[in-house]
Parts: sequence; structure tokens; C-alpha cells
Amino acid sequence: MKRGPFASVVLPNVGGGDRKYSFLRDAGQGGACKLCRLRFQEGMIGPDYSFEEELRAGGALRVVGVDEVGRGPLAGPVLACAVWLDPARIPEGLNDSKKLTARRREALCAQILEMAEVGMGEASVEEIDEINILRASHLAMERAIAALGAQPDHVLVDGNLIPRGLTLPATAVIGGDGRSVSIAAASIVAKTARDRLMWDLAQHYPGYGWETNMGYPSKKHRDALRDMGVTPHHRRSFKPVHNILYQGE
Repeated sequence: MKRGPFASVVLPNVGGGDRKYSFLRDAGQGGACKLCRLRFQEGMIGPDYSFEEELRAGGALRVVGVDEVGRGPLAGPVLACAVWLDPARIPEGLNDSKKLTARRREALCAQILEMAEVGMGEASVEEIDEINILRASHLAMERAIAALGAQPDHVLVDGNLIPRGLTLPATAVIGGDGRSVSIAAASIVAKTARDRLMWDLAQHYPGYGWETNMGYPSKKHRDALRDMGVTPHHRRSFKPVHNILYQGE
């Protein structure tokens, strides 16, 4: 039987049981794993291991990076990933997921899943509508960290805020996915998983363009909202969706 292009990986997802995430098979051999350079050569641009190295020198051996994806879309959950990287086995080429092509993300994601410890967490559309997108994003991060096999000694959080439910030692790193390899790895897995999730949803709800816009408010998505209406996967607290639901009132 011919293999499909996607391989399924079941990862712990605190708050919703295990979830099966799909990732592209055989995404390429570029970026083979090499021993981690603790600091990139002077002048190189991109994330490095300096945050983790400094914390490890202070005794925090399990330094985990966490990032989320999906704050801006009109549809779909917000998804977070927490990653602990073995300092001796870090894939080359880690960077902010937004700066990578989809195929490069898939290749790096496969390496991260093979060599790192990964926890996934998400907050549903219903939770987003109930507690707001910022709190839901933090909830997804908390769930991703809780889904790891062992408790971190320190957490590097992408952004300028530490989730209020996180009781572990933590540091907020603005632009962290472009500064810390652990956060960059988390951003890559989170985006790869969420993009595939939205692709799957698009097969059940054609016409909204989720397979390409990933739920973000593209023109095609906004036009479909107006012409086809709101689905169960739309965020009713977001203004464009709310306006469609309550137009004329």
C-alpha cells in the first residue's frame, strides 16, 4: 500500500486527552543534526543557545521553550508547543517559524519530534470566546508545559508576558522565536501542527480557504463568512464573526 504524504504522531494534549497531529513525511534531508554550537559565530543572525546556556550555568538543566500560534485567526483553536532540546542534539537551521518555508518547517519539525521532548496544548474556540484570546493563548502554553514528560527547571516564554497560571521559574523573551533555539523549535512544531489541523478542517468546511489562510482573515475567508455564514469553528467573540452573526440587530 502506498504511503500517504503525512505521518501521524500522537502527542499528549493536556485538557483534551491525546491528539493525533499530522506532519509531512520525508520532508527532506537538509539541516542534519550536529552538535549544538552554544553560541553562534559573531555576526550570525538567528536564535542561539545563549539563554539556555546561562540558565544551565546557574543550575537549571531542563530549560524549556514555549510558543503559541493562532492568536489572529477568525477560526480554529490556539495551539502551543513546549520543547526541551538536548544540548548535544539540536537541529541546524532553527529559526522563527514565520521566516521558514512550509517545507523547511516540516523538515525541522520531523527532526525536533525525533530528537527533543515535546508537549502540545491547545485552547478551543469555546475557551477563546469565554476567556479572551490572550488568556486562551496562555492556557494553551500552560497545557503544553504540563504535557511534557518531566517538569522543567526553567521556562523561556515567547513574548512579554508570563502565563499567570505558570508557577515554574520563567523568563519572558520578546521576539523569543528569533533569539532562543528552544522557543524557535516550539514555534516550528506549533505552526506545523496547527497548519495541518486547519488543512484537515478545510476538508470538512470547503470554501473558506482554511487550507491556505489557516483561519486568518483573508479576503476569501471574509467573503465566505458573508456568503456562507459562520461555522462551529469560528470565534464568535472576534468582531468580523460577531458582526456576521448579529447583522441587522
